[in-house]
Amino acid sequence: MGKLDSKVAIVTGAGQGVGLGISLALASEGADVVAAGRTLEKVEAAAEAIGGRGVRTLALRCDVGKSEDIDECVSRTLEEFGTVDILVNNAQMVPLGSLLEVSDKAFEGGFRTGPLAALRLMRACHPHLKDGGVVVNIGSGSALRPDPAGFGAYAAVKEATRSLTRAAASEWGPDGIRVNSIIPVAMSPGMELWSEMVPDQYEEFMKSIPLGRGGDPELDIGRAVAFLCGPDASYITGTTLMIDGGQAYLR
Repeated sequence: MGKLDSKVAIVTGAGQGVGLGISLALASEGADVVAAGRTLEKVEAAAEAIGGRGVRTLALRCDVGKSEDIDECVSRTLEEFGTVDILVNNAQMVPLGSLLEVSDKAFEGGFRTGPLAALRLMRACHPHLKDGGVVVNIGSGSALRPDPAGFGAYAAVKEATRSLTRAAASEWGPDGIRVNSIIPVAMSPGMELWSEMVPDQYEEFMKSIPLGRGGDPELDIGRAVAFLCGPDASYITGTTLMIDGGQAYLR
């Protein structure tokens, strides 16, 4: 018996990396999982792996930057499973570059796929999350760095999502909905690409992690999210859990 048996989870950006790791961890605790992402082939492959944990799955193409895709994702989930108990807002475009270089289009894309998408999904799921539902939003340690050069726009959109997390926890607590965020460091495809593009910067970052390694998307990040979604975390809401090997300090 898993701690999330009979629960239904929507995970965005579930085709790879942290989203896939979280999906697998939720499935291992018994949750049925809707794997949503922009590339159908990726989420279909993810759904097959998730289903291998003995749960029901549904792969959905969903560009969280489009409100119609979000509405369709929630609608299809309700048609297939009848409810939504867990929402993980993981998908996010990453606007990178110095503040003088980053384009308006990239910055707007970050907001559209980050805090705006999270807000749209949370509102669409709200009626079904009442009396026990959980939302987990993904933050970024870049917003906590004293020198976020090149990551300023990305940090801004991620911090906006964390602000929504706190607001939703406050407003929706009386509805029986818990809302938390995490700040992970994971060995995702994005991290691997970073290590190839700027190896010196990557090495310095890895040296700043007291535990000396990046997190495993399922075993380190996913299991922590599964805990937040389960009964053992029933009194935790409105907070941010650092899952980063001690790299950042949340003030």
